[in-house]
Amino acid sequence: MRGWQPLQKLLEAAAEPSTPHAAARLHAHLLRSGHIHSSHHLTARVLASYPPGLARHLFDEIPDPTPRLANALLRSRVRARQWRDVLLLFPHLRVRPDAFTLSVLLKSCAMLPSLAHGRAVHALAVRSCAAYADAFVASSLVQMYAKSGDMVASINTYKAFKKPDMVLRTSVVTGYEQNGMAQEALEFFAKDVVGQGVLPSPVTLVSVVLAAAQLRDVRNGQACHAFVLRNGFEYDLALLNAVLGFYMRTGAPQDARRLFEGMTERDVVTWSCMVTGYVQSGDACEALSVYKKMVQAGMKPNSVTVVSVAQACSLALDVEEGKKVHDIAVKLGCELEMTVATALVDMYMKCSCHEKAMQLFCRMPKKDAVVWAAVISGLTQNGLPDESMRVFKCMLLDGPVPDAVTMVKVLAACSESGVLRQAFCLHGYLVNTGFCDKIFVAAALVDLYSKCGNLGSAVRVFESATEKDVVTWSSMIAGYGVHGLGQQAVALYQRMVASSVRPNSQTFVSLLWACSHSGLVQEGKSIFKSMTQVYGITPNIEHRSTMVDLLGRAGEFHEATELLYEMGGTADAHTWCALLAACRTHRVTDMSEVVSAKLLKLDPDHVGYYNLLTNIYAFDEKWDSVKETRGIIRDKGLNKVPGISAVEVNNVMRTFTAGERSHQDWEKISTLLWELSPKLRGDDCFFQLDTHMVFADV
Repeated sequence: MRGWQPLQKLLEAAAEPSTPHAAARLHAHLLRSGHIHSSHHLTARVLASYPPGLARHLFDEIPDPTPRLANALLRSRVRARQWRDVLLLFPHLRVRPDAFTLSVLLKSCAMLPSLAHGRAVHALAVRSCAAYADAFVASSLVQMYAKSGDMVASINTYKAFKKPDMVLRTSVVTGYEQNGMAQEALEFFAKDVVGQGVLPSPVTLVSVVLAAAQLRDVRNGQACHAFVLRNGFEYDLALLNAVLGFYMRTGAPQDARRLFEGMTERDVVTWSCMVTGYVQSGDACEALSVYKKMVQAGMKPNSVTVVSVAQACSLALDVEEGKKVHDIAVKLGCELEMTVATALVDMYMKCSCHEKAMQLFCRMPKKDAVVWAAVISGLTQNGLPDESMRVFKCMLLDGPVPDAVTMVKVLAACSESGVLRQAFCLHGYLVNTGFCDKIFVAAALVDLYSKCGNLGSAVRVFESATEKDVVTWSSMIAGYGVHGLGQQAVALYQRMVASSVRPNSQTFVSLLWACSHSGLVQEGKSIFKSMTQVYGITPNIEHRSTMVDLLGRAGEFHEATELLYEMGGTADAHTWCALLAACRTHRVTDMSEVVSAKLLKLDPDHVGYYNLLTNIYAFDEKWDSVKETRGIIRDKGLNKVPGISAVEVNNVMRTFTAGERSHQDWEKISTLLWELSPKLRGDDCFFQLDTHMVFADV
C-alpha cells in the first residue's frame, strides 16, 4: 500500500461506532508493517481513531510524544465524551500543552461542568501566554465560564482580550442567552457587535433570536428577522429555524406559518419546531396535522418530534395516534430515553390508559423525579389515588429524592383519598425536608386539609405561611367554600384584596362557589360584577355556570335564564343541569321540561340527568312521563352509577356502595342506621331529611 491517504481513509472508517473491531484489526496490520511509528501524522490519526484504552496503550509506547500526538489522544477521549478522563489524563502526557490542548481541556471543564478545574486550566493558559494571545483559547475560556454559570468571569476574560473576533463575541452572546440573561445578551449584541460595526455571523444571530424569544421581545425578534433577509442569511437553515421558534414562542403562529411555507429547505428541526409551537399554544389538532404532513413528506422524526407529538396526543386525548407515535419511538430506538418515555407515560395517563403507562414506566432503566411525578399525577387523574400513594412509597424506597413539584402531586393524590392521618404524615415529611417554605406546596397543603375535613389545620397552615400568593389565598377561600362557610370565604377575599394581592380567574370560581353553597346571593352578584368592572377579568363558562347555580338555588330563575342565554351556545350540560336541579328544588315543573330538553340535547347519554327528570315528574305525579323517561333509560341501555361513601376507621378508608350488602358487619350497620333513623326525623334534630324526592326507584 503506497502513500498515507488510503490508510487515513481506513482510519476514518475504523473510527465509526458501527465498526468497533475495525480499529484493533488495523492496529495489528500497522504493527506488523512497521508503519505505526514511522510518521507522527499517521500516528496522530491512529490515536484519534482508536478506542480510548487502546489509544492510551499506544501513546505510552511512544518515547518522545509531541503535542500533536497528545492532542490526538485527548480527542479519542472527547469523542467518547469521557470529559473527566481528559482532565485525569492530562498530567501524564509528558508534553507542554499548546493552544489546542488548552481548548480541549477547557471544553471538558465546560461539559462536566467543573469551575475549579476550569480556573486551573485558565491559570495554565496565562502562564503559557495563550489566554489573551490566541483567539481560539480565549473563546474556549469564555465558553467554559459561561457553561459553568460564571458570566462575570466570562466577561472579564472577554475584556482582557485586545482584539476580539466574531467567534469571541458570539461566545459572550451565547453565554448570556444560555444562562437566562437574555436582556444582557441583547444589550451586549447592540453595544459590542452592532455598535462596533461588526457584521454578525448566522451563529451569533441564532443566539440573539433565542434571547428575544426568552424575553417575548417581538420588536427585536422581528428586527433580527428583517436583518436576516436584508443580509441574505435566509440560506442558513439553523438561523431560520431559530426565527421560526421565536414566532411560535411569542404567540405568533400565523407569522411562523408564513415563514415555514416560504422555506425552500426544511429539516427535521424545522418540522419539529412547528409541531412543538402548536403544542405550546394549545392547538393539538394543528400540531398533529403538521406532523402527518411531515411523515407524508418523507421526513424521519427524531426524539424531539416524538416528545412533541406525544404531548399533542395528550392534549387531543388521541390515544390511537399516541400508540402510533409509540411504535415509531420503538423503531427509532428512543422509546426508553427519559424525555420520550416521560411524554409517552403522560400521554397514556391523560388518555385513561394507565395500564399501558405503568408497563412503560416499569421498563424504564432510569427514572427521574419528573416521570415519577407524571405517574403519581396520572394515577390520581384516573381515579386511583391509593395506587398513587403506593407509587410514592416506592419512590421513597428506590427512586430519586422527590422535588417540590412531585410533592404537590402527592398531596393532590392524598386529598382525593381523604385519609387524614396520611395527610399528617405527609405534612411532617414536608417540614423535615424543607418543602413547606415553597408557596405552592403550602397552597396544596391547605387544599389537602380542607378536603380531608380538617379545616382547622388548613387555617393554621395558611396563617403560618410567611408568603402568600394568589394560589394560597384561593385555596383557603375554596376550603371555606367546601365546608359551607361562605361568610368566612368572602371575609378572607376582602382581606386578600386589602393585602394588595390581585385575585385571578380561579379565585372568583372558588368565591362564587362558596357564595352559591351558602346562599349569599347579593354577595355573589356583587363579586361577579367586580370581575369585569374592577379587575378586567372576562367571566368564562365556569364562572357563569357557578352564577347560574347560585341564582337557581335562590329561586331567581329570570336572572339565571338571562345569564344562560347570554352564554349563547357555550353553556355546557353541567350548567343546564344546575338549573334543572334548581327547578326540582323549587318545584318549577314547567321550566324543568324546557331545561331538560336543552340538557338532554347536549348530553343524551347521561343517566343522572334522566333520573333527575324522573324525580321531577314523579313529584308532579306525571306518571306517564315517569314511565316514558324510564323507558328511554332502558332502551338506551343506560345504567345508574351507584353512590359511594367512605369513612376512615383505624387509619383505613372503608368504602360503601349503594345497595351493597357484602360488608362483614352489614347487619350491625343496618341495625344502627335503623336506630338512628327516627332520631334524624325528630324535631330536635338540626338535620332534616328531604322526603319529597324519593321516587327514582319506584
